[in-house]
Amino acid sequence: MAPPPSRPVLDVLRRHRRAAAVGCGSSMVHQTCEALVPVAIGLVVDRVIGTDDVPAILLSVLGVLLLFAVLTSAGTYAFVVIDRAQFDEAHHLRTAVARAVLRDPAVLRDRQVGDALSVATSDTRHTAEALGLVSFLASGCFGMVVAAVVLLRIDVALGLGLLVAVPLLVLGLQALTPQLEARVHDRQRSAGLAAAVAADLLAGLRPLRGFGGVPEAVRRYHLASAVSRRAAVGAAGATSVVVGVSTLATGAVLVATAGVAGAFVASGRLDVGEFVTVVGMASFLADPVRNISSCVQQLAVSRASARRVAALLAPPAPRAAEAGTALPAPLAPALTPGEVLGVVATDTATADAVTAGLRAAGDGRSTLVEPAETHLLGDTLAQALDSGPVPAGRGVALADALAAAAAPTDLDAPLADGGTNFSGGQRQRIGLARALAADREVLVLRDPTTALDAVTEDRVAAGVRALRAGTGTTVLITSSPLLLSRCDRVVLLTGDGRHASGTHAELLDHPDLGSEYAAAVAR
Repeated sequence: MAPPPSRPVLDVLRRHRRAAAVGCGSSMVHQTCEALVPVAIGLVVDRVIGTDDVPAILLSVLGVLLLFAVLTSAGTYAFVVIDRAQFDEAHHLRTAVARAVLRDPAVLRDRQVGDALSVATSDTRHTAEALGLVSFLASGCFGMVVAAVVLLRIDVALGLGLLVAVPLLVLGLQALTPQLEARVHDRQRSAGLAAAVAADLLAGLRPLRGFGGVPEAVRRYHLASAVSRRAAVGAAGATSVVVGVSTLATGAVLVATAGVAGAFVASGRLDVGEFVTVVGMASFLADPVRNISSCVQQLAVSRASARRVAALLAPPAPRAAEAGTALPAPLAPALTPGEVLGVVATDTATADAVTAGLRAAGDGRSTLVEPAETHLLGDTLAQALDSGPVPAGRGVALADALAAAAAPTDLDAPLADGGTNFSGGQRQRIGLARALAADREVLVLRDPTTALDAVTEDRVAAGVRALRAGTGTTVLITSSPLLLSRCDRVVLLTGDGRHASGTHAELLDHPDLGSEYAAAVAR
């Protein structure tokens, strides 16, 4: 698999740079107003103590109310902008994950379905949250700068102490994040694997009960769940360390600031209004410090999740057996419009290579490659058969496609999860009808009748031939004699590179490869 981008969170910020900038700006205004609240209250106290001017006092109170109005408006606007951007980004990432999986099934080659589901839901959300975390982290730092400037104007020693203590606090918290990020990444990965095991077991519950494999299935899930639990405990422990250290450091900064300010008041170095400002500022500092520590912690989660999303979206490196996706030479010139072409491969690797080559050669609009496994989506049979609009100028009636595939015709029939209320043969025929109704110029069917009995398979073979002959190119990658006997031409491909072409009957009598062909199509 190709290595994922080293800074996927930066890609999120670049995609929403306007929202991030507006959110940061509004959050900074919010934090600045919060930092100025102690200053405003201190000024009001000075006015009350130092003068009896009632209009001046009322004006000061109105100024404080106006400050709170700006504070609230800026904070609300920042949350609205950031939340909208986060929802948009999460949707974008979920769509990108779904598109990557649907376009190239090789993305899931080294993953279980449950793990991919965890990436598409939990990890995409955590990645999108980086937008808000960066904004709040920036506003927290800006709020502390404003507080430092105010304290420097009141007393240089207090300001310098804050400017030294706060960076040390932030750097100390940053030093803890690599371990936290690694623990969180392990937690996310192990949780995805546990979900994958659970999904696989639920999907195979019926056969598990049939051959008595439930105890072994429970044992395997218990092991996966135990690994996930240990990773979650490790991540929780690392998180507790970060939270504990940040709380202790915050308390130390607040106590030291309040103590020094109190000593300065006692010595006459500060007046009452300045004391109120310093005490209020010390109390305010808890908010940006908590925001910074929380954002540092959550950014570790976002980075870990972003790496998992980027790894899934990265194009998979082809394996040696999959390196060549070009059509085999016997097939390259053989896709004749209107022809029903059969392809017989003597081994699975060759059949996989042919399928991959046909998929790579198609453009997705005029070519449809229907895999052997059938997945039905929707709540009813009608929804499962709906594959979107057909290409312009083409169209096959759904009733004709259902008849050709000998599929169930009750379109209002409810569809259980994945079509489990239908038999395997019915699901296969429904998938075939869906492919026929899509009516692509090139239709590739991989083993479309493996779950059917001979009588039904013969009906389906005749129906596919009648519906597709002369209307588009149909490629049947199969070993079914009933399907191959209705093909205009059949190509035999062996694992060692030999090939032959002819009708089904001609290949059975082929002087060199007849025996291999007969063995490949024998039932």
